Amino acid sequence: MDARSLERLRWRSRRGLLELDIVFQRYWLATGASMEEGEAATLERLLALPDNDLLDLVMGRARAPDPASAALVEKLKAA
Repeated sequence: MDARSLERLRWRSRRGLLELDIVFQRYWLATGASMEEGEAATLERLLALPDNDLLDLVMGRARAPDPASAALVEKLKAA
């Protein structure tokens, strides 16, 4: 993934909820520039969700819609 696309995705991960901003800051520090295309596509799908729905996924109050999203949510939680 090129640096420009990665930076755009990082910018889009800035959310309106402080809790999500903290989760994504930790994720970006842990992941850095090593994100693969598939993971980037999954992250884009998750970022299309409303903030509260995304927070429910990260907090474990809702289930991820597919296995790729579930794996990424676990990475978000672990970061």
